[in-house]
Amino acid sequence: MDNARTAALEILERCRRNGAWSSVTLDAVITKYKLDKRSAALASGISLGVMQNSALCDFYIDCFSNAKIEPKVRDILRCAVFQMLFMDRIPHNAAVNEAVEQAKSLGYSRASGFVNAVLRRISANIDKLPDIPGKGTAEYLSVKYSHPRWLTELIVKEQGYEFAEAFFAANNTAPETDLQVNTNRISAGEFEKLLNDSGVEFKRHGWLQNCFTVKGNVSELIGYKEGYFYVQDSAARSAVSVLELEPGMKVLDACAAPGGKSFAAAIDMSNSGSILSCDMHEKKLSLIRNGAERLGITVISTEAADARKERSELFDAIIADVPCSGLGVIRKKPEIRYKKPEELESLPNIQLDILNNLAGSLKVGGAMIYSTCTVLRSENEDVVKAFLSENTGYVTEKFTLPNGKTAANGMYTFWPNVDGTDGFFVCRIRRMI
Repeated sequence: MDNARTAALEILERCRRNGAWSSVTLDAVITKYKLDKRSAALASGISLGVMQNSALCDFYIDCFSNAKIEPKVRDILRCAVFQMLFMDRIPHNAAVNEAVEQAKSLGYSRASGFVNAVLRRISANIDKLPDIPGKGTAEYLSVKYSHPRWLTELIVKEQGYEFAEAFFAANNTAPETDLQVNTNRISAGEFEKLLNDSGVEFKRHGWLQNCFTVKGNVSELIGYKEGYFYVQDSAARSAVSVLELEPGMKVLDACAAPGGKSFAAAIDMSNSGSILSCDMHEKKLSLIRNGAERLGITVISTEAADARKERSELFDAIIADVPCSGLGVIRKKPEIRYKKPEELESLPNIQLDILNNLAGSLKVGGAMIYSTCTVLRSENEDVVKAFLSENTGYVTEKFTLPNGKTAANGMYTFWPNVDGTDGFFVCRIRRMI
C-alpha cells in the first residue's frame, strides 16, 4: 500500500478526531512515515485537498451510495474521489485500487467491495456527474466549495453572491509564502541576488516593497539562518505599516505571538526604540525571542500579560492584533472553516474588552491599530464602532495602504479574492485627548 496515501489518511483522521491543526499534523505524519519530497507532496496534496473539498466529495459519494458509511471508510472514499476530481496526473484506476487496498489493510475487508463499487461508479460517470442543486444560493456554495452553510449564508448576506463565490473559491487555492526582507541586515536588491544565485523559484511581490513570494520549505532557504527574512503575509505586514512607526518610538504589541508584527515594527523603526511584545502564554514568548535573535533585533522585550489587564505606562503606538475566528486564513488552515458559530459568539466581547483597555495605554496623539485575521463584520467594523461609542477622544483615521488603496473611514478589509492576501482587517485609531 502506498505510504503517501496512508499518511494522507492518517492526517485526515487525526484532524477529524482530535481537532488538530493540519500544518502541525502534516509535519508529524510525514516524519513518521519518512516520506521523501515527492511522497510528502502527494500526502499533503491529498489531505489538504480533501479538507478543502470534503462536502463536494461527500456529495458525489452520496449520489452513488445510500449506505451509512463509517468515518474512516468515508475518509478513504474522499481521498480517492478528490484524486479523480482534481489530480489529473493520477489515473482513476490507481486511485480506486489504492482505496480498496487501504480498506483491506485497515481492517475493513468487508467494506472493500463497497468502496470499489462506489468509486467505479463515480469514475465511470466522471464526465457527467450530477449537478449540485440550488445554483445561485448559499446552499450551492456550501457544497461546491465545502464551507459550512452558516458561513456561506453570512458572506452572501454581507457581500453579495458573486463576491461570496469568489471568496470561497479563493479559499480553496494554494497560497504562496511571503518573505519579508529584514532591511536592517540586507537590502531587497541584495536578497534578490541571493535568491537568483540559489536557483530558488521566486518573484517580487506585486505591490509590497521588500517582499518576495516563494514556494517550499523556507527554513531551508538561503539567508534564513542569517536572519535576512521572516515569513509574514503581505496583509499583516501592511497593517503594521499603517502605524507609520519611526526610530526611537515606544511601542506595545499586546497580542504578539508568534512575533511577526513585532518584527515588522522593529524593522520599520530601524531597530531603534523599544517594543514590548506580550502574550498570555509564557511558552509562546520563546517564539518571539528566538525569532528576534535570528533577525538580530535587539529592541524587543517580552512579557506574559493579558491584554485586558490595565498597565500604568504609556506608549507612542500600540498594535492590537486580537484573538479572532481566523476565518481569513482558510487558505492556509483549511480546517478553520469548520468552526461552529457558537464557538465564535464570545469573541467580539473579548475583542472590545482588549481595545477598551489598551486605549488607556496610548499617549495623546498616538496611534493604535486594531487588526484581525477574519473577514466577519461582527469582529471587525462592529467592534470598532462599539469602541468609539464607549470612548470619547478617539477617532478612526484615514490611511493609504502599500497597495495604493485608501481607507477613507480608517478601516480596510483585505480579501484573498481581491488583494491576493489572507483575509485581514485593519483599523487605525488616533487618541486626540
